[in-house]
Amino acid sequence: MRILVVNNYGQFNHLIRRSIREKVDTDLISNETPPEAIDAQGLILGGGPTLDRAGRCADYLREMDIPILGICLGLQVMGTTFGGKVAPGTIGGYAEVDVDVVEEDDILKGLPSRFKTWASHADQVVKLPPDFEVLARSNVCEIEAMRHKTRPLYGVQWHPEVVHTEYGQELLDNFIAVCRK
Repeated sequence: MRILVVNNYGQFNHLIRRSIREKVDTDLISNETPPEAIDAQGLILGGGPTLDRAGRCADYLREMDIPILGICLGLQVMGTTFGGKVAPGTIGGYAEVDVDVVEEDDILKGLPSRFKTWASHADQVVKLPPDFEVLARSNVCEIEAMRHKTRPLYGVQWHPEVVHTEYGQELLDNFIAVCRK
Protein backbone atom coordinates (compact mmCIF):
# COMPACT_ATOMS: atom_id res chain seq x y z
CA MET A 1 0.00 0.00 0.00
CA ARG A 2 1.15 3.54 -0.80
CA ILE A 3 0.24 6.80 0.97
CA LEU A 4 1.84 9.99 -0.33
CA VAL A 5 2.48 13.14 1.69
CA VAL A 6 1.93 16.41 -0.17
CA ASN A 7 4.58 18.97 0.69
CA ASN A 8 2.91 22.33 1.34
CA TYR A 9 6.17 23.89 2.58
CA GLY A 10 5.40 23.33 6.27
CA GLN A 11 8.20 22.67 8.70
CA PHE A 12 6.79 19.27 9.77
CA ASN A 13 5.97 17.65 6.39
CA HIS A 14 9.04 15.39 6.54
CA LEU A 15 7.89 14.22 9.99
CA ILE A 16 4.54 13.08 8.59
CA ARG A 17 6.37 10.86 6.11
CA ARG A 18 8.70 9.59 8.83
CA SER A 19 5.70 8.73 11.05
CA ILE A 20 4.18 6.37 8.46
CA ARG A 21 7.16 5.07 6.46
CA GLU A 22 7.63 1.87 8.47
CA LYS A 23 3.99 0.87 7.93
CA VAL A 24 3.36 1.83 4.29
CA ASP A 25 5.23 2.75 1.15
CA THR A 26 5.41 6.54 1.21
CA ASP A 27 7.09 9.55 -0.29
CA LEU A 28 6.96 13.33 -0.08
CA ILE A 29 5.62 14.89 -3.30
CA SER A 30 5.35 18.42 -4.62
CA ASN A 31 1.97 20.10 -4.24
CA GLU A 32 2.20 20.91 -7.96
CA THR A 33 2.07 17.21 -8.95
CA PRO A 34 -0.84 16.67 -11.38
CA PRO A 35 -3.62 14.53 -9.86
CA GLU A 36 -3.39 12.04 -12.74
CA ALA A 37 0.31 11.44 -11.92
CA ILE A 38 -0.48 10.31 -8.35
CA ASP A 39 -0.59 6.56 -7.83
CA ALA A 40 -1.53 5.93 -4.21
CA GLN A 41 -4.24 4.48 -1.97
CA GLY A 42 -4.20 7.55 0.28
CA LEU A 43 -2.97 11.12 0.45
CA ILE A 44 -1.96 13.38 3.33
CA LEU A 45 -2.04 17.12 2.70
CA GLY A 46 0.70 18.49 4.94
CA GLY A 47 0.87 21.82 6.70
CA GLY A 48 2.23 25.01 5.25
CA PRO A 49 2.37 28.78 5.56
CA THR A 50 -0.60 30.05 3.52
CA LEU A 51 -3.52 28.92 1.38
CA ASP A 52 -2.06 30.64 -1.69
CA ARG A 53 0.94 28.27 -1.53
CA ALA A 54 -1.18 25.09 -1.42
CA GLY A 55 -0.57 24.30 -5.09
CA ARG A 56 -2.99 21.73 -6.52
CA CYS A 57 -4.37 20.47 -3.19
CA ALA A 58 -7.89 21.64 -4.05
CA ASP A 59 -7.66 19.61 -7.29
CA TYR A 60 -6.70 16.48 -5.31
CA LEU A 61 -9.73 16.96 -3.06
CA ARG A 62 -12.14 17.51 -5.95
CA GLU A 63 -10.76 14.99 -8.46
CA MET A 64 -9.31 12.05 -6.54
CA ASP A 65 -11.41 9.23 -5.16
CA ILE A 66 -9.08 8.04 -2.38
CA PRO A 67 -8.92 8.77 1.37
CA ILE A 68 -7.33 12.15 2.10
CA LEU A 69 -6.19 13.51 5.47
CA GLY A 70 -5.58 17.26 5.71
CA ILE A 71 -3.27 18.45 8.49
CA CYS A 72 -3.39 22.15 9.51
CA LEU A 73 -3.17 23.91 6.12
CA GLY A 74 -4.53 20.69 4.58
CA LEU A 75 -7.65 21.05 6.75
CA GLN A 76 -7.98 24.69 5.72
CA VAL A 77 -7.71 23.83 2.00
CA MET A 78 -10.40 21.19 2.54
CA GLY A 79 -12.60 23.78 4.23
CA THR A 80 -12.31 26.41 1.51
CA THR A 81 -12.55 23.89 -1.36
CA PHE A 82 -15.95 22.71 -0.20
CA GLY A 83 -17.51 26.05 0.77
CA GLY A 84 -16.30 26.64 4.32
CA LYS A 85 -14.45 29.70 5.54
CA VAL A 86 -10.94 30.20 6.94
CA ALA A 87 -10.00 33.21 9.06
CA PRO A 88 -7.20 34.20 11.43
CA GLY A 89 -7.40 32.51 14.81
CA THR A 90 -7.12 34.14 18.20
CA ILE A 91 -3.68 32.68 18.88
CA GLY A 92 -0.84 32.48 16.38
CA GLY A 93 2.25 30.34 16.65
CA TYR A 94 2.41 26.81 17.98
CA ALA A 95 0.94 25.99 21.36
CA GLU A 96 -0.45 23.11 23.36
CA VAL A 97 -4.20 22.82 22.84
CA ASP A 98 -6.56 20.44 24.66
CA VAL A 99 -8.89 18.91 22.09
CA ASP A 100 -12.32 17.47 22.92
CA VAL A 101 -13.61 14.70 20.68
CA VAL A 102 -17.19 15.48 19.66
CA GLU A 103 -17.73 12.55 17.32
CA GLU A 104 -15.55 9.45 17.34
CA ASP A 105 -15.09 8.29 13.77
CA ASP A 106 -12.57 6.37 11.66
CA ILE A 107 -9.56 8.59 12.40
CA LEU A 108 -10.36 9.29 16.08
CA LYS A 109 -11.35 5.70 16.89
CA GLY A 110 -9.93 4.52 20.21
CA LEU A 111 -8.65 7.95 21.27
CA PRO A 112 -9.73 9.43 24.61
CA SER A 113 -12.45 12.08 24.73
CA ARG A 114 -9.84 14.74 25.57
CA PHE A 115 -6.12 14.88 24.78
CA LYS A 116 -3.28 17.36 24.28
CA THR A 117 -2.23 18.45 20.82
CA TRP A 118 0.36 20.75 19.28
CA ALA A 119 -1.27 23.23 16.92
CA SER A 120 -1.00 26.60 15.28
CA HIS A 121 -4.17 28.65 15.00
CA ALA A 122 -2.76 31.55 12.98
CA ASP A 123 -5.49 30.51 10.52
CA GLN A 124 -8.36 28.10 11.13
CA VAL A 125 -11.64 26.91 9.65
CA VAL A 126 -14.35 29.13 11.15
CA LYS A 127 -17.30 28.02 9.02
CA LEU A 128 -17.92 24.32 8.44
CA PRO A 129 -18.39 23.42 4.78
CA PRO A 130 -21.71 21.82 3.76
CA ASP A 131 -21.61 17.99 3.86
CA PHE A 132 -18.98 18.03 6.63
CA GLU A 133 -19.32 17.33 10.34
CA VAL A 134 -17.23 18.45 13.30
CA LEU A 135 -15.22 15.67 14.96
CA ALA A 136 -13.32 17.68 17.61
CA ARG A 137 -13.19 21.16 19.11
CA SER A 138 -11.28 23.11 21.73
CA ASN A 139 -11.64 26.30 23.74
CA VAL A 140 -9.53 27.94 21.00
CA CYS A 141 -11.35 26.66 17.91
CA GLU A 142 -14.77 25.14 17.24
CA ILE A 143 -13.51 23.08 14.28
CA GLU A 144 -10.34 21.27 15.39
CA ALA A 145 -11.22 18.22 13.27
CA MET A 146 -13.82 17.48 10.62
CA ARG A 147 -14.82 14.90 8.06
CA HIS A 148 -16.93 14.71 4.93
CA LYS A 149 -20.22 12.89 5.55
CA THR A 150 -19.97 10.52 2.56
CA ARG A 151 -16.40 10.67 1.21
CA PRO A 152 -13.22 9.57 3.06
CA LEU A 153 -11.98 13.14 3.59
CA TYR A 154 -10.69 14.06 7.05
CA GLY A 155 -8.97 17.13 8.47
CA VAL A 156 -7.28 18.07 11.73
CA GLN A 157 -6.01 21.49 12.82
CA TRP A 158 -3.30 19.97 15.01
CA HIS A 159 -0.11 18.13 14.04
CA PRO A 160 -0.37 14.40 14.80
CA GLU A 161 3.19 13.84 13.52
CA VAL A 162 4.96 15.72 16.33
CA VAL A 163 5.85 14.21 19.71
CA HIS A 164 4.03 17.00 21.57
CA THR A 165 0.67 15.64 20.33
CA GLU A 166 -0.79 12.81 22.37
CA TYR A 167 -2.18 9.92 20.31
CA GLY A 168 -0.83 11.39 17.09
CA GLN A 169 0.58 8.07 15.90
CA GLU A 170 -2.72 6.38 16.68
CA LEU A 171 -4.55 8.94 14.52
CA LEU A 172 -2.13 8.31 11.64
CA ASP A 173 -2.51 4.53 12.13
CA ASN A 174 -6.28 4.96 11.97
CA PHE A 175 -5.91 6.84 8.69
CA ILE A 176 -3.70 4.05 7.33
CA ALA A 177 -6.47 1.59 8.28
CA VAL A 178 -9.01 3.71 6.34
CA CYS A 179 -6.72 3.57 3.28
CA ARG A 180 -6.43 -0.23 3.56
CA LYS A 181 -10.24 -0.68 3.30
